[in-house]
Amino acid sequence: MTHGGGCGCKVAPAALREIIRRSHPGIIPDKLLVGIETGDDAAVYQINDGQAIVATTDFFTPIVDDPHDFGAIAATNALSDVYAMGGIPLFALAVVGIPVDTLPMATIRRILEGGEAICASIGIPIAGGHTIDAVEPIYGLVAVGQVDPRHIKRNAGARPGDVLVLGKPLGVGVYGAALKRQRLDASHYRAMVAVATQLNTPGAALGRMDAVHALTDVTGFGLLGHLLSMCRASAVGARLTFDVLPLLPDVIELIGAGMITGASNRNWSSCRVDVKLGDGIDPIRRALLTDPQTSGGLLAACEANAVEQVLGVFYEEGFVQAAAIGEIVAGPLQVTVN
Repeated sequence: MTHGGGCGCKVAPAALREIIRRSHPGIIPDKLLVGIETGDDAAVYQINDGQAIVATTDFFTPIVDDPHDFGAIAATNALSDVYAMGGIPLFALAVVGIPVDTLPMATIRRILEGGEAICASIGIPIAGGHTIDAVEPIYGLVAVGQVDPRHIKRNAGARPGDVLVLGKPLGVGVYGAALKRQRLDASHYRAMVAVATQLNTPGAALGRMDAVHALTDVTGFGLLGHLLSMCRASAVGARLTFDVLPLLPDVIELIGAGMITGASNRNWSSCRVDVKLGDGIDPIRRALLTDPQTSGGLLAACEANAVEQVLGVFYEEGFVQAAAIGEIVAGPLQVTVN
């Protein structure tokens, strides 16, 4: 029922930067600790010395056909932006666009139940929201959380010598493309849903670690797009080692069979000027680097002597494929992949 799915529906990074660049900055109060200046994951507004509000919204069209799974994935994805700031969610509001004359009421109800189940799993309510009659199904959340201002983690602040740690395997966009073409079997589908509904709860603990200098999550712009945002905000470059990237099972083979999203190509067009690929990075591997991740993993830049501690935080919370994937280097802005 949709032209695209999940975070693959995002506006391409280059186009989004141009839109924001031409926007008037508007009111910027002193208490607004994080706004749109670096394209961060959420806004943060300080209440007092020990409390700040984290607020974000995220919504998209379905990446799967099962309505409950769609709702759960969309809710997980929206809440991830709170965790990516080092915060803890407090409550959510539902954002719903539904073709009322096309979808049965029972299907709409299952979408909402999927989102409610994710929120219930961390003990927060969906306290309201807004619903419209739309051409395509859309679901997501406004997520509101809190964070100690001393523990805010931004996509800015990465330093040369920092190690990059990725919390989830890559390949959700590839799996989504395969599902749309009816080329994804049941075991791969289960793996996709398991990854996309795993809440990025380690973000709160990483926020309290001084050795973690920058934090973001990898979603619709792919690994390269979100890493470049971190590098751009931090005035640094980065190096990645492809062979250590955590991947979903058989994802390379699926790309070789043509399971590539249009968003992957748009992402590459937006970032290619700032990326240097080694001789071993063929078009298949390149497509994975820009694959849009719906509800993807946290990407942390931390001191080299804290890597084991950071990985331990991920492992303790069930992120068994978390891995160190590269390092931050001194500028200019460029990501090198070997």
